[in-house]
Amino acid sequence: ILTFFICIHLIHRCTSSIVRYKSVNLHPQLSKRLTNTMTKIYDQDGPEAQEIAKYLPYFPFKGIPRFYDIGGFLAAPEVFQQIVDIFVARYADIGIDSVAGLDARGFILGPPIALALKKPFIMMRKEGKMPNTIASPEYKTEYGSRSGMTVQKDRIKEGDRVLVIDDLVATGGTLSSAIQLVQACGGKVVECACVVELKMFIDPPADTGLPSRTKLFKDLDINDVPVWGLVSEDVLTNEAELPSGYVDDGEEH
Repeated sequence: ILTFFICIHLIHRCTSSIVRYKSVNLHPQLSKRLTNTMTKIYDQDGPEAQEIAKYLPYFPFKGIPRFYDIGGFLAAPEVFQQIVDIFVARYADIGIDSVAGLDARGFILGPPIALALKKPFIMMRKEGKMPNTIASPEYKTEYGSRSGMTVQKDRIKEGDRVLVIDDLVATGGTLSSAIQLVQACGGKVVECACVVELKMFIDPPADTGLPSRTKLFKDLDINDVPVWGLVSEDVLTNEAELPSGYVDDGEEH
């Protein structure tokens, strides 16, 4: 009987300790470190990104010497799934209300990420493609000027935290359009996330003649919005093997 009561007492003490431990408020920095030890952190151009880069061949297309083709990883389901998993891991715990994808490749990447996060997916389309929309101002890309992107008026609510997804960021023109749309609806872009980021456009020297994404975002007063890319041009070295008679037949879009 004595042994029984001793065991009950020890169980009670252990249980009480567990309850008290769970109720402790950890210091924010310690909490962050503990979270990071439990969640895989994926760096730009890290080991996973370097493997994924092998499935992003570049072609001479639309007059651009290095046009990166996401069709490479779309043809490899395990690689496509890995990309989705990486994005989900990055955004699972930051508190988002919806995922917005940009016309058209953002419509491929965004939905599986939104489904995995159990969040609504929002289409941002070219003008004239959806009813009941508002449009952003005209914007510029590496291909030239474009009319504004549109989003349906009831998709983003005041205070919504929105994750914006696209396949590639270069000059940042298309992303700037998306950010302006979210803000016009009263929402906040928590981050713009792309598979590929061309760092040469972040803040190039003036004498290069390249457009500056940093300057664009500053001029539009959206430079507080972070942009993240999994893979940069530093590791995108897979030149496509062109078939005999290859012709650059790309049209502007």
